[in-house]
Amino acid sequence: IRLDNIGDLVMLGPALRAVKETAPQARLTLLASRAGATAAPLLPWIDEVIVWRALWQDLGHLAFDPDRELAFVRQLAEHRFDAALIFTSFSQTPHVPGYVCYLAGIPLRAGESKEFGGTTLTTELKPASDDLHQTERNLRLVEALGFRVRNRHLVVSIPAAARAAVDGLLTRAGLDPDAPFVLLHPGASAAARRYPAERAGAVAQQLSQHGRQVLVTGVDREAALIETVMARAPGARALVGGTGLAEFAALVEQAALVICGNTLPLHLADALGTPVLGLYSGTDYEGQWRPRVVPHRLLRRPTPCHPCYLFQCPIGLPCLDIEPAAVVTAAETLLTAGAPHPEETERRLMHDC
Repeated sequence: IRLDNIGDLVMLGPALRAVKETAPQARLTLLASRAGATAAPLLPWIDEVIVWRALWQDLGHLAFDPDRELAFVRQLAEHRFDAALIFTSFSQTPHVPGYVCYLAGIPLRAGESKEFGGTTLTTELKPASDDLHQTERNLRLVEALGFRVRNRHLVVSIPAAARAAVDGLLTRAGLDPDAPFVLLHPGASAAARRYPAERAGAVAQQLSQHGRQVLVTGVDREAALIETVMARAPGARALVGGTGLAEFAALVEQAALVICGNTLPLHLADALGTPVLGLYSGTDYEGQWRPRVVPHRLLRRPTPCHPCYLFQCPIGLPCLDIEPAAVVTAAETLLTAGAPHPEETERRLMHDC
């Protein structure tokens, strides 16, 4: 069970792999949100997907409908699952989904919790530190159940057809597919994690003036955001929608550098070996979601409200008050001289801006 966004599912990959490698005969069904379910084709350890909009993670938009919830319990019961592995972030409770799984007759129910929930869980891990990386939090749960973890790195599986489509996508956007390009992704599901669009446009234009090919990406609902970025960056090119997740992952894989906030491309880049520059807002601890393997830099201005865990910033995003020139300098460092060692990045994090 993982009912969050696509990036959260990418970080679930190592735990799924450990289950399949330890028990290859096991059949894994993923219970996911509609958005998260789109990641399943990139995670080859998943056999089946159930899509559900869960009441326990709803933000107040679902109508009062107990019959809907009871029908879902019956749906789970029909599968006769042997176990439910409930993966959550540090702020989420596993006890509500654990109780749902109890009602569905699932005998083993495992999760990590900081609050008391009776016997809704049969295997309950006490909480790790709040800044433990989400990938490690997931692995901690499967290791507690006896699954062996041979590889802790993120991995996604990109179909050959998706890789073959990249040249056509770049050509369609007006870029030379044989030349390196920077992928700039200004969007994020939460407004509090978005670097200001006007400044993102200035970054794109300055990189273009440095002779870099810049591809600005976004989904269809971000068309207005991308339009604002492009108004400041006539030298860049945009690709809004028109790709599936696999094709987008292939673009991330081929990019010379990804520039984004704390959102999906950051995790895809970490899985695919692409250097990444994170414009990291103060919503979360860096340690929870940061890249772990690839060359990277994270830029964030220190603020007393960090971490706030908000979707909307009420005070104007002071944590992302980063001049475009500073972003471009960091990008050029990654593109030319390589990134500092991760420990050096950690020491410099609070001084980058």
